[in-house]
Amino acid sequence: MEKSSASASQTPEPEPQPRRLRYSKAVAVLGFVGLAAFYKYLPSLSYEGFHEQYYDALVGGAVRHCSHAHSAYGRFPLPDDPFHFIPCTNATVPPALDDPDPDRSWARLFDPNPEHWSWGNATAKQDTQDSDPYAGRGIYLCGYLDVPLDYTNSTEDRIVRLAVTKYQVSGLARRGVVPSARANSSAGSKSERTIVIEPGGPGGSGTSYAWRAAEDVTRRFSDGKFDVLGWDPRGVNTTSPAIACFPYNADRDRWFMLTGQYREVSGSPDAQLELTDAMNNATFRACWERHGDLARFVSTAFVARDMEEIRKSLGEDELTGYLVSYGTGIGQTWANMFPDSVGRVILDGTEYVRDHRLLGGFGWTALDNATDAWRDGFLGECLNAGPEYCALARPRGSEPVSLQELEIRMKKLVVSISQRPVAGYLESSGPSLITYSALVGAIYGALYNANSWPALAQMLYELEAGNSTLAAAFLEPSEWQYDPTLPSPSPKPSTDELGSLVICADSYDAPLPPEGLVWWQSLWANMTTQAWISGNSRFFNVFPCRHFHTYWPQPAEVYRGDLNHTLSNPVLLIAETYDPATPLRNGRRLLGEMGKNARLVVHHGYGHSSRDKSSCTDAIAKAYILNGTVPEEQETPCYADEKPYLYGIDATGFHMQAAGTQDPIQVWREHLRQLQL
Repeated sequence: MEKSSASASQTPEPEPQPRRLRYSKAVAVLGFVGLAAFYKYLPSLSYEGFHEQYYDALVGGAVRHCSHAHSAYGRFPLPDDPFHFIPCTNATVPPALDDPDPDRSWARLFDPNPEHWSWGNATAKQDTQDSDPYAGRGIYLCGYLDVPLDYTNSTEDRIVRLAVTKYQVSGLARRGVVPSARANSSAGSKSERTIVIEPGGPGGSGTSYAWRAAEDVTRRFSDGKFDVLGWDPRGVNTTSPAIACFPYNADRDRWFMLTGQYREVSGSPDAQLELTDAMNNATFRACWERHGDLARFVSTAFVARDMEEIRKSLGEDELTGYLVSYGTGIGQTWANMFPDSVGRVILDGTEYVRDHRLLGGFGWTALDNATDAWRDGFLGECLNAGPEYCALARPRGSEPVSLQELEIRMKKLVVSISQRPVAGYLESSGPSLITYSALVGAIYGALYNANSWPALAQMLYELEAGNSTLAAAFLEPSEWQYDPTLPSPSPKPSTDELGSLVICADSYDAPLPPEGLVWWQSLWANMTTQAWISGNSRFFNVFPCRHFHTYWPQPAEVYRGDLNHTLSNPVLLIAETYDPATPLRNGRRLLGEMGKNARLVVHHGYGHSSRDKSSCTDAIAKAYILNGTVPEEQETPCYADEKPYLYGIDATGFHMQAAGTQDPIQVWREHLRQLQL
């Protein structure tokens, strides 16, 4: 029986909030009325002509002098586009919230020269005779969508300006040019469905994800037929308001080095906990001082409502999506708040949002797989691949390396570093230390992405032999967000604190333990005992929640309903056997509650989400996105096509670029870029 979504959301009556300056809604309404009246007196004007008049009125003729003002592809944004899309350039950052005329400011960022636009790779066979040099290439479009800050209070006039990036597979249509017979006749048009993507976090940037992965996503799931749209959730990156509680990244880096020390290297765990707790309190106070009550409006329930507004603005009756990691938490929440809007939605690397309602649940429920992924995956698959492809498989003596021996050696290495850090040096940054906390954090991050394992194995092999150069090169960029090589002033700070605020908002009503820090000390000890690789990191994710109530009474809304609403279409879950962050147990528990409203692919592989390629998983996912087809069985096993350390290597051992020839520093840097998403 379908349950009412209205009863599932907690929407306590919020306290009156102070108003902030914002452009008047009335001005926007009058503007559209004026345009309607203008169009009434020009009944013979074509849509293109109306668009030209709209654009001229919007920018006030400010770009008429530009030599490329009349682009061969028309002008942007289009008058009926709720996202205000214009071709992306390095200047297309959405206007600030205090901009008195954001539409005009945004339109003036339109650069009519297509050479400056961000085009994709060819999505169709290009006709060399075609006069359009960009025919057959997709286009990246940047825009924004204004949504309410508080969905529960109709008198609240503050807004959130969501930054949006869309990859349009059809590209753009060149005006006044008749396409050749082989050209893409749909150029410039929206696809039948749009795949909405979200990379996780909390705090992951969907626009950055679109830039890095949109073309792969549309090829993988739709054979390049469907557009892909990513957005920065409220508080994140280029969405406004963006929630960063430090004025500069260097300030955050400084204090993190003091408070982020792992339990195993704390001379006094009690003193370290007191220190970290005090800094968490100071950080949340800074969030309050800089952003006031905004933390009340960043819960997953509100992010889910934003995603529903995106669906409506796309003009699609059903949402199509590929949501990863924490994105699956958004997806579960959204699907049960808006069951009639569910189209073809993949939840990959599944969380189970009921866990996030518990105190510390975001941390202690996610420890299942990290140790197994290290032993069976990183070490075990290294030995299976052999010394040609994994440095740690090279014997130190005359006998081949065994798994037990390698595990003992690596344990000895990390324990020795916990007792005394190793000195390092780089010409680019000078002296450094290889610390236990940094090394274990790097190992945990590498378990997310098995492509990084050959590089990590090389680094550990050299470090064990007394050479710390590669370790210093790997760990230095991992530890610091501040980059002294960039010109002043420093770029705006990253929105790291948003993640803690979301986690704490979603668990705000979990009772705090009367034992205070004694309870948290016990939790820290238990988590690090259970999982030496991930326990510290996950503990630090949830420990700040002790102070959420000090500054914010309660979120405006959280979802506390069940996850078994009857959906208009079943969702497809993908859960991985060795996922270090979202264990397979999550997917099975979620499937158990969703029942016929879901199907589960058990992806046998390594890494976080289904990045360990499986033709079986991809075939099921593609059939689902393209045709809505789901497996008959509730649970379907799929296996990765290849093994770590041997990706791209055929049965003869041939590889166009063998693992041993790849620069480990470049491999690691690419890994870090992926982790940032």
